Amino acid sequence: MNKISNPENYSAALYLRLSKEDDKKGGMRIEDDSESIKNQKALLENFAKEQNINIYDIYIDDGYSGTSFQRPDFERMLSDIGAKKINMVLTKDMSRLGRDYIDTGFYMERYFPEHNVRYISLLDGIDTGADNYTDDIAPFKAIFNDYYAKDISKKITSVKRDKQKKGLFIGGKAPFGYKKSSTEKNVIVIDEPAAEIVREMFQLALEGNSCREIAVILNNRNVPTPAAYANINLSVKGPYSGKWSSERVTFMLKNEVYIGSMVQGRVQKVSYKSKKFRKLPKEQWTVVENTHEPLIDKETFQKVNALIQSRNRTRSCTYDFLLKGIIFCHECGHPLGVMNRPLANGQEVLYFACRTYQRFTKNSACTCHCVKVEAVTKAVLEQVKKICQYYANQLDLDEITKEARRRLKDEKRKQGKDIDSSKKQLENIQLKIDKIYEDKLNGEIDEELFQRMYKKFKEEQSMLRDKISSLESSADNISFDKQRVKELVTEFLNRKEYDRALLVSLIHKIELTENKEVLIHFKYKELDVINHL
Repeated sequence: MNKISNPENYSAALYLRLSKEDDKKGGMRIEDDSESIKNQKALLENFAKEQNINIYDIYIDDGYSGTSFQRPDFERMLSDIGAKKINMVLTKDMSRLGRDYIDTGFYMERYFPEHNVRYISLLDGIDTGADNYTDDIAPFKAIFNDYYAKDISKKITSVKRDKQKKGLFIGGKAPFGYKKSSTEKNVIVIDEPAAEIVREMFQLALEGNSCREIAVILNNRNVPTPAAYANINLSVKGPYSGKWSSERVTFMLKNEVYIGSMVQGRVQKVSYKSKKFRKLPKEQWTVVENTHEPLIDKETFQKVNALIQSRNRTRSCTYDFLLKGIIFCHECGHPLGVMNRPLANGQEVLYFACRTYQRFTKNSACTCHCVKVEAVTKAVLEQVKKICQYYANQLDLDEITKEARRRLKDEKRKQGKDIDSSKKQLENIQLKIDKIYEDKLNGEIDEELFQRMYKKFKEEQSMLRDKISSLESSADNISFDKQRVKELVTEFLNRKEYDRALLVSLIHKIELTENKEVLIHFKYKELDVINHL
């Protein structure tokens, strides 16, 4: 760097940054790495001393990614610049300032000049206050730094996915009921005190208690929540902190970790530049079976989850009935309600009724669908029994299996095409963003037009990501499991009395038409194929 004239006119900020990825780069120890905070600080202090520049303050963001500019000390530095305490910023290189090429360009080309701040990147030879300074190469260095961050992100994600696929636990805290093994890395073992609570929760669910009722029972007994048990100090505390909730109970009862399966990859970062995560549909989770000792047997787990699923489709009401939560109006698609109509002799009879019709009768939104609950239940049981008997009597199930697989394959193919198309559109928008940035650098478009187009493309990206997430979460959840079907069919045919747990294990949903026809949709394609023969 050339000798800085009039150094007494400058009040400098030394900005140092090190991300976790930089820390681990190449397997180096931090004290041996040229990018370490210690070495960055020494390099900048020596330069300031040689140039006789006054150092106002040193700003350090240790453990923060360069893809985001929401860093505590960076924001503190901007505050001091706004207060005119600083008019020079020194970094070891441009990547320490940031790795997002658009935002880095914003600070170098707009923010610093507008606030009369001289920016110096030592190793890149960039000095915006030098007489011979041109920014021709700076934008391209910013792009290379951005690419480096993207490449590192891909590599870290790849390593994590590889460990997940091997069934290795890579989380910070083990699931409630387990703890990290003290002898083996990435392995969880049973934590008996917590495991007893988990087993009791499943037993309470089997006895017919809802998730809300289970939460109340645990709270009345002052059973510690997973966070309290692990001594996690919550940053935001509300009136219900330290209390069990129905959502927490539901999550645990649906967690396959308790049957010995390692379940990971439930969420995914929206982008390597963002800290936001989006939930992934169950089909995209990484599930590896038999990785650790189970707390619950699979049959109990399946029964409990079938009961939970059925309750998700119905509101709380006074009446209980066998088809609760799985019967819907064929015309409007909403769950059917139940109403009580006393007869002349005082006997009470339950009838199904369309809730849409009940709420919007004057608007003719739907029709009543008024049918006795007993009559519909009888028709459903007879039809299910007929299907199960037909299935059990089949000597050659290959044709049924073949047709079921074909239907399932067609549905998944259509879903996949929609997702692939949306992802391709997302990639095209990113190319457009890159193109307008190049046009800005080449002077083909001005800053105002760039910002307007950039905002528009970002909004389109956000909408497409939401669409992809919606498509993935709506993927067909109807199963194909020949052995499981055989077990359920046998159980149904041997039963003298039926309960909701067995019905929701077999049936996806039931539809009642305006003409009082009963349409049954099974969870398993084998039975659904027979039903439509």
